[in-house]
Amino acid sequence: MHRMWNRSCLFRLSLDEEIRMTTRSEHLEPRWPAMVALLAVGGLRLALPEPLSVGPAWLLIVVVGALIIPTVLARRRGNDRLNQILGYLLTSLVTLDMVWSLGLLLQALPSHKETPKDLLISAASLWITNILVFASWYWRLDAGGPRARELRGVQVDGAFLFPQMTLDQQSKRKMGEQCWSSGFIDYLFLAFNTSTAFSPQTPLFYPPGRRSW
Repeated sequence: MHRMWNRSCLFRLSLDEEIRMTTRSEHLEPRWPAMVALLAVGGLRLALPEPLSVGPAWLLIVVVGALIIPTVLARRRGNDRLNQILGYLLTSLVTLDMVWSLGLLLQALPSHKETPKDLLISAASLWITNILVFASWYWRLDAGGPRARELRGVQVDGAFLFPQMTLDQQSKRKMGEQCWSSGFIDYLFLAFNTSTAFSPQTPLFYPPGRRSW
């Protein structure tokens, strides 16, 4: 009798584990939008004049492309820790490059060495870069990052309050959002809104421990 009970428990545990693995695999968050955004940052750097960038214009996009390859391989092999470290490294590199170029642009304004056309193109490129960089950080940090959101399956908490998180279960089922979790496009929309308006934007930002408001 004891042996039969052990077998039934093992069967139940294996069945529950299979269900969890199936559920997780159905809600894997696509990573390609974030990769495209980082490559776009490298491409936008090509629009900057040589005095407003560090090194050759093609340097950033080559470095980003070279680091994306091991990042993808680490994810495919299930090495989540390495994937996370490389993701932070990639985002940090494009952030530092953007800040450096922005500083060079501010220095170039009073010197009048660059043409107005070049300054406008550079400012527009850096503004778009700023949106993509902030979206990348939001996506990588909110609710524990993309891998943590995948394992959780459903997003119910995080630094930002998305409209889907305020719905009750019945409304979520009607809208087909019962397994909703934020993706890169959501954070890109957030970054665009916050960069074009000084007023508070939806989704709202909630510091940890202040959700009781």
